[in-house]
Amino acid sequence: RALSRIFDQAFRVPGTEWRFGLDALLGLFPGIGDLLGAAFAAYGILLARRIGVPPSVQLRMIANVAIDSTLGSVPVAGDVFDAAFKAHRRNHALLERWLEQPRRTERV
Repeated sequence: RALSRIFDQAFRVPGTEWRFGLDALLGLFPGIGDLLGAAFAAYGILLARRIGVPPSVQLRMIANVAIDSTLGSVPVAGDVFDAAFKAHRRNHALLERWLEQPRRTERV
C-alpha cells in the first residue's frame, strides 16, 4: 500500500482530484527515472512472490511494470503516460483482489 501510494498518489494537483506520485516525477529524468520506478515495482513483485501470489497474478503485475517502463520512457508523452497509467496502483489492486479471494485464481 505504501509503495503504491508514494509512487502513484502522493501528490494532488491543487483544485482538482487528480493525483500523481513519485513515479511520474522520476519519469522526468530520462532513462534513470523509469529504471528506478521499475526497480521499486520489481521489489513489490518480489514481495508478492514471497507471500505466495500465484504466477498468473505475478505475470499481470510484471506486464503492468513492463508497459509502464516501456511507454514511460518515451520523451514527454511518456511522462504524461506515467502520470496516468499508475502501474503501482494497478499492482496493488491485483494483490488486494488475490488476498480477498486467493482460491479464485487457481485453475480447476
